Amino acid sequence: MLEVRDVHSGYGSTVILQDVSLRVDEGEVVTIVGANGAGKTTTLRTISGLVTPVAGSVHFDGEEISKLQPHEVVDRGITLIPEGRQLFPDMSVRENLMMGAYRRAARSAQAQTLEEVLDLFPRLGERLEQHASSLSGGEQQMVAIARGMMARPRLLMFDEPSLGLAPIIVEQVFDVISKVARTGTTVLIVEQNVFHTLKAADRGYVLENGEMVLDDAADALLRNDHVRQAYLGI
Repeated sequence: MLEVRDVHSGYGSTVILQDVSLRVDEGEVVTIVGANGAGKTTTLRTISGLVTPVAGSVHFDGEEISKLQPHEVVDRGITLIPEGRQLFPDMSVRENLMMGAYRRAARSAQAQTLEEVLDLFPRLGERLEQHASSLSGGEQQMVAIARGMMARPRLLMFDEPSLGLAPIIVEQVFDVISKVARTGTTVLIVEQNVFHTLKAADRGYVLENGEMVLDDAADALLRNDHVRQAYLGI
């Protein structure tokens, strides 16, 4: 489905990613883990069209999308849930959700998608008319995920979904991500919380200083000595 091939990418004259390659197959949950500053967000921004690679390419369903504008990438079926949630705080939960349905393929099915999303997030159904700013951090993250699903994406990408959340809420968020994957949506997660994301994923990549240093099945990475020492403190 998604293939990143030998990508070099960054901002201005600063190259962050160096020769990065990865793939995500349809129906998988794949994660990219690494420390803060490793280049995880830059990877997602490059896939999303927010950053244009200086070398290498990004392909989706066999089509190169490296030079597309962000809205064109969204139209292909790729949605990014950004770090920090980035909701519209003075808009209601309902209005935030509807903002996610701007993709052409999603507009005609708004009502059906909203019903499906509220089945996954019943708590949001109780808060549809509340301002997003009035919600807890965990509830706001649920709105961000639900808004992404309103686009009816084929690939849903998460940028640090556990950032700033209490441990018990982190577990709930990853439980929600697993539920999303069971709907048939392909998922790519970048995350510093290595244990939780590898438990939720099928496969994983380890990104360090802009370079992919490991890739394997998620359970194998949990047993990998380097991962255990560098990221799990074992």
